[in-house]
Amino acid sequence: MDTSLLAALRARPELQTQAADALRSDGDRAPLTLRKAGVEPGLAAAALTLADLREKARGKFGERAANLYFTRAGLEQATRWVVAERRAARFARHAGAVTDLCCGLGTEALAFAEAGLRVEAVDMSETTAEYARANAEAAGVQVAVEVGDALKTPLAESAFADPARRSGSTRNFNPADYSPPLGALLKHMAGARYAAVKLGPGIDHAWIPEGAEAEWVSVDRDVVEACLWLGEAAEVTRRASLCKAGEWHELTGSGEEKAPVGEVAAYLYEPDGAVIRAGLVAELAEQLEAHTANETIAYLYSDRLIETPFARAWKVEEVWPLHPKKLKALLAERGIGRLTIKQRGTGIDPAALRKQLKLKGPNEATLVATRIGESHTALLCQEA
Repeated sequence: MDTSLLAALRARPELQTQAADALRSDGDRAPLTLRKAGVEPGLAAAALTLADLREKARGKFGERAANLYFTRAGLEQATRWVVAERRAARFARHAGAVTDLCCGLGTEALAFAEAGLRVEAVDMSETTAEYARANAEAAGVQVAVEVGDALKTPLAESAFADPARRSGSTRNFNPADYSPPLGALLKHMAGARYAAVKLGPGIDHAWIPEGAEAEWVSVDRDVVEACLWLGEAAEVTRRASLCKAGEWHELTGSGEEKAPVGEVAAYLYEPDGAVIRAGLVAELAEQLEAHTANETIAYLYSDRLIETPFARAWKVEEVWPLHPKKLKALLAERGIGRLTIKQRGTGIDPAALRKQLKLKGPNEATLVATRIGESHTALLCQEA
């Protein structure tokens, strides 16, 4: 959507409501509904696109999505509100002003402003900057939005950046291909006393600068991002931050420790993805009085069941060799027709294995395919 259509929509809030109502009630016929109401086709399409994006944005922004302006690419990269709000609160404890580089739709800037920070937001695209201005106005907060080069923008006492990780429809996994490139961005942000850079959760640890804090964040078991905290913002070496049912939990450590190795025990723990990516499995193992059964696989085992937000737990009922024909017979004996198959370290395809098992019966279980030592093993489990 170009800036002229965005301006037209901002000037007609009643059309935004009309489009949302038409989309809900008429579905695929919503364009015809708006055209019959006399709405010009281009503006009708823009209004319906916005209504559709606002509905999709509810998962990230809740009810506030109904008043914000989105593009498809911008919504995909936008930070979930619960994460942005928490990060803004951390900034606000240490700074009074922040420069938001690569601000995109400006949603992170809204969180900074609502936390009481003075915000200067910068984006290289005039169109994107206009969306950020529209969102600041819609949210009723003060954000100064400028068009500029992130690498040439003077920084306030604190700075935040969320570099673009897409080129058109292609996702960039190499931080050197971010826009701007991560290396150049980190060098520029060294000029801020307190700084952070949001990254994709798959970031290689080799990109973590010396002295930085690397944090991985998950929301309801979905790992949504990584964040590098720089300068005075670096408090620990590694952090896993988990939001579950609206409550935050943190696990910290060096990211270099190794958990002890042992045998299968009464309970199997699967650490949250943020814990695994942060390299904090050993720290969690210590909390749970647990060990791994293979030092390369992030399942933990313990004879004690300890409640933790950092892992799911299963009761190990049986331990079998990972042989499909034998598994088929064993599962049939137990009448297991509904089976969740999890695998780590075996290379099997759970979907292909399921076809081989030809499951029948009224019972339900979880089958974990993994390695115990170097032996490929199947663990029949029930969630604890």
